[in-house]
Amino acid sequence: MYRRTNNLKVVGYSDSDFAGCVDSRKSISGYIFILAGGVISWRSVKQTLTATSTMEAEFISCFEATSHGVWLKSFIFRLRIMDSISRPLSIYCDNLVAKVVIEHNSTELMIVDPFTKDMPPLKFKDHVVNMRLSSLM
Repeated sequence: MYRRTNNLKVVGYSDSDFAGCVDSRKSISGYIFILAGGVISWRSVKQTLTATSTMEAEFISCFEATSHGVWLKSFIFRLRIMDSISRPLSIYCDNLVAKVVIEHNSTELMIVDPFTKDMPPLKFKDHVVNMRLSSLM
């Protein structure tokens, strides 16, 4: 049952069953999303990749849930039936290794940029210093 609330938050739950398909040995992913106390989306599907461990199967499941959760928040916002969903997306999984925090970082502070794109020499040098690799130059 949905509840009236002023503090809307999309909450997801993700799980997997490592090598759960007896025919292909592929893992099964499942997720569910809740808003205002009611289920708004869910899915259970065989993973397309073959996971080599329980942890890997959990991360694949969490990735699939995260992708859907980001789309879901955007979809709800575009419906314009509410001003916004004010709180960040939360996704819970039962893997103890999966304690991951993902946050936005500006380009100026993203020290991994030299691995992925060209940049002027001075900016490159700043990034190398921030990576604490300047002694190698």
